[in-house]
Amino acid sequence: MAPLKKVFIFDDNTDILELCTIILEDAGYEIKTSSTSNDIISQVNAYTPDIIFMDNWLPDVGGIDATKALKGDDVLKHIPVIYFSANNDVASLAEQAGADGYLSKPFDIADLEDIVNKHLV
Repeated sequence: MAPLKKVFIFDDNTDILELCTIILEDAGYEIKTSSTSNDIISQVNAYTPDIIFMDNWLPDVGGIDATKALKGDDVLKHIPVIYFSANNDVASLAEQAGADGYLSKPFDIADLEDIVNKHLV
């Protein structure tokens, strides 16, 4: 059997982290969460996810800077980063960060599963 695809979710909202974990574990993914994007390169290297969800409003290092750091790293830049935020301007924030896609909050469960499937095929 193939190993589970790994999803890493960065968000400082524990409710969002719990919700995403439940939905994606039910869909057959392995999940890791973090409420901070400090030491983003070390955190991601330690887990080697197949896809990353990045919130915009994170303490200390924000989502844009964290995403830029990932996309600037030769080892990690291939991992799709999905920007997700309740900000009305999530599309342009995702573009500014260099993310591979975005998901607006609040989101439908189907939308969350669709975007993961789209980037992990």
